[in-house]
Amino acid sequence: MGLFGPSWTALRAAAEGLAAEDFARPSGCAGWLVRDLVCHLVIDAQDVLITLATPSTAEPTRDAASYWRVADSPPDGEDPLDALTVRLAAAYGDPALLRFHLDDVGSAAGRAAELAAPGQRVATQGQVLTTGDYLDAYVLEWTLHHLDLVAHLPHVPRPPAEGLAAARRLLERVAAAPFPASFSDADALLVGTGRRAATPAERSVLAALGTLGPKLPLVLG
Repeated sequence: MGLFGPSWTALRAAAEGLAAEDFARPSGCAGWLVRDLVCHLVIDAQDVLITLATPSTAEPTRDAASYWRVADSPPDGEDPLDALTVRLAAAYGDPALLRFHLDDVGSAAGRAAELAAPGQRVATQGQVLTTGDYLDAYVLEWTLHHLDLVAHLPHVPRPPAEGLAAARRLLERVAAAPFPASFSDADALLVGTGRRAATPAERSVLAALGTLGPKLPLVLG
């Protein structure tokens, strides 16, 4: 839970520093421009605010790892929310408006997370988690999307090392298997979620492990 704030702050700062022309560049999310990704972050921030304001007295049904569902195939762009995100991003027109909205809603989500009690139970998507587990799950979300943001923008700051390490550990819990020690944290996240194809050398290492390779990529939803 302690890494939610730093990971989110770093991602928002990276988005805040984007030039207007950066918003029209491709992101690491297949089919999405940077502006689409930033619009998705606004929606994510709204989800955080809604969830933190939805307490539950029920027993937790998920933790930070089981919060994530692993899909059989990557998004095809047909999901109504994905399509809405692209249309909404285009409707902003001026990237400054999108930056402003992310700062406005994103700051509120960050403050709400700071004030949240780790043991409080919250409800989201028909499931119940402790606030701590919910915010821990979002460290993976923020870190993956930070990597998406900078995929074609080498001048933009990368995710913090602590967030990368924590996101890798959580992805290994989702996979129920460790990534090779030779993989950097960023490479484990990119290859593990299918954001980058494994190199021949990486495929060889994964094949030697046996248990992890057949599970990849982990398409998280």
